[in-house]
Amino acid sequence: MANKRPTKTKAPARPAQLADGEIPVVGAREPCPCGSGRRYKACHGREASHAVAELVRRPFEGLPGECDWVALRELVPAGTAELKLKDGLPEGVPMVTLATVLPMAWPGLRRDTGAVLLGLQNETASGDISRDLAETLLRALTAEPGHPVDGNRPAPVGPRLQDVLDLDAPFEPVVHTGFEFWLENADAATGEVAASLERANAAVIPTVRLTGVDAAYWCQTPEKNHLRWVMPHPEERLLDAMSRLHAAGVSSLGEGTRLVGSFRAHGLVVPVWDLPVGVSAEEVEKPAAAFGERLAEALEQETPLTADERRARSGFTNRQITLS
Repeated sequence: MANKRPTKTKAPARPAQLADGEIPVVGAREPCPCGSGRRYKACHGREASHAVAELVRRPFEGLPGECDWVALRELVPAGTAELKLKDGLPEGVPMVTLATVLPMAWPGLRRDTGAVLLGLQNETASGDISRDLAETLLRALTAEPGHPVDGNRPAPVGPRLQDVLDLDAPFEPVVHTGFEFWLENADAATGEVAASLERANAAVIPTVRLTGVDAAYWCQTPEKNHLRWVMPHPEERLLDAMSRLHAAGVSSLGEGTRLVGSFRAHGLVVPVWDLPVGVSAEEVEKPAAAFGERLAEALEQETPLTADERRARSGFTNRQITLS
């Protein structure tokens, strides 16, 4: 018998990738679109999952007013800021407003008027707050008027706020004494709505944004007042400068005030001063501006820290609390 030639087996077709080489997202148990023969979750899905979970240290970097974004996220009880979109507002959306907190801790809200509110102080589904917020914002723009927007896990390659917002528009936060901005006409609120608003307002710590320096917030507590100042400078350089001023005895904001430590929030350092109860936001304006000038000079120094400055830096670092 003549030898039979082996029959060639046609290889299974490889699923097409996206034009730019990106692997499409499919179900975790489905075959990976790359054609490896493995399930998506054990192949390229692993990379996608890691990308979603990976923590972005400075999620607001590149946005106008990065320091104020951090303050509204971590320090300010009731505040808003109007947002401008890169491609303009879609039809039927007269305004987009960032808010520290929304009713029921909703991530987003489309008012009856079509206006959109985006909540900032919410739990996030991924390690990138900017991507989470952008995903919520885009869904809110197309939500039915009069409906809240629930949280959702963003795609690992989805847009971020830096891709969606107009980066040339100024970011101008407004600090409120209460949450009346939740309602179109808060003065007309009655019944349970009015009671809920009253309860929410009762928990607000009085807060004022200084006008003479950027991203500095005065707040009032029963025992003492505080100034919390979000600063954009690289952490190590800022800590050196603050330590130089503290060792020289010029780190306070006047009589009875004291630099007590700092927060670390979203990649930025937030120095904190204790103020006497009687010191108002207006009274701290000039001392804060003067401190800003001293700090600018200290930031320019490049000589090694002295022994006293190193001790001051060590104490300052030990009193640092990470918020995010």
